[in-house]
Amino acid sequence: MDLGGLLINFVQILVLILQVAIIGRAILSWFPIDPRSPLVTVLNAITEPILARLRRIVPRIGMIDITPMVAIFVLYVIQQVAVRGV
Repeated sequence: MDLGGLLINFVQILVLILQVAIIGRAILSWFPIDPRSPLVTVLNAITEPILARLRRIVPRIGMIDITPMVAIFVLYVIQQVAVRGV
């Protein structure tokens, strides 16, 4: 496998992991779970760098934070650009 193929695979796996982590974090936010739980701590550590940057740009809609949906879309676009660009 060439370097381009490895890069595409890496980007696809990274995007998938981030998307699953963001979805998991969003779902867990609906339940009364201890924020110090190891699972919550790991998901926050993985997703907060992305979500924090987007929260500065994306406004809340009332009480709803649409940042996770925007993050998943942005990650999808990055994945598509990487697959087509290499």
